[in-house]
Amino acid sequence: MAAETKTISSRGQISLGKQHAGRTVTVEEIEDGVWLVKAARVIPENELWLHRSPVTEELSRAIEWAEKHPQGLQARCLRP
Repeated sequence: MAAETKTISSRGQISLGKQHAGRTVTVEEIEDGVWLVKAARVIPENELWLHRSPVTEELSRAIEWAEKHPQGLQARCLRP
């Protein structure tokens, strides 16, 4: 992407373009006057446990098993 010149408004805002409207980003000030903007996704605090060990390993194993045994998963879900 070619460099663009933008002006920060009197309210401290800068537009990255309508195609990015509504996206979540992180903004890191690397040094005075230098910012790093990255697209981000936010995990709700009450779901953080899903992204920590050992839960992540258990979920990975379960997903791997389900991919190898699609009929077995369906049968397990249909049991009363």
